Amino acid sequence: MFDNQIKFFGLLIAAYLSGSIPFGLILTRCFTSVDIRKNGSRNIGATNVKRLAGTGPGLITLAADMLKGAIPVYFGCLLLNYDTAWGQAGLALLALSAFSGHLYPVYMKFQGGGKGVATAAGCFFVLAPPAAFTALLVFAAVVCVFKRVSAGSLAAAAALPPAVWLSSKSLIMTGTAVLIGIMIYYRHRENIKRLLAGTEPAIF
Repeated sequence: MFDNQIKFFGLLIAAYLSGSIPFGLILTRCFTSVDIRKNGSRNIGATNVKRLAGTGPGLITLAADMLKGAIPVYFGCLLLNYDTAWGQAGLALLALSAFSGHLYPVYMKFQGGGKGVATAAGCFFVLAPPAAFTALLVFAAVVCVFKRVSAGSLAAAAALPPAVWLSSKSLIMTGTAVLIGIMIYYRHRENIKRLLAGTEPAIF
């Protein structure tokens, strides 16, 4: 029992540290001479990487940011029992740790992190695959109609909590989805202003 607790706390720290890796910044520097923190939307996420460095680096950033959430939660599933409240609470903490690392990365002095959408998706593709897939469909539909990634991200964040509840009936996981959704909306506050003003740039 004590050994599992040590492993869990180690995994919790690893989730935050891996979540903090700024793949968008690293990849943009590899492919361009541009500092992503000072150009485009100044965000280290996949959309801004695509805008500044191209589709390939953007897709790699997207995959890497998703894996930052998926991998620690997956290892958490091997260690914890999802069918118990304690197990779900532990998995929720792992997801929040990885997510928080992406938003407030230690390697960047807790500033300039991303908006968390891809990392959150990675977490929930492990925790609640049907809900994550539903949110992905909502994201794709909204982006196709409105041509704005931020609009799709906000719609997906709103769709995730009810989808998690319908697929899992877990108050802990639903609460985690609500908390992550609130943080995603907070990180998108400037995008929301631009969407309302009609000045948000299109993806294509």
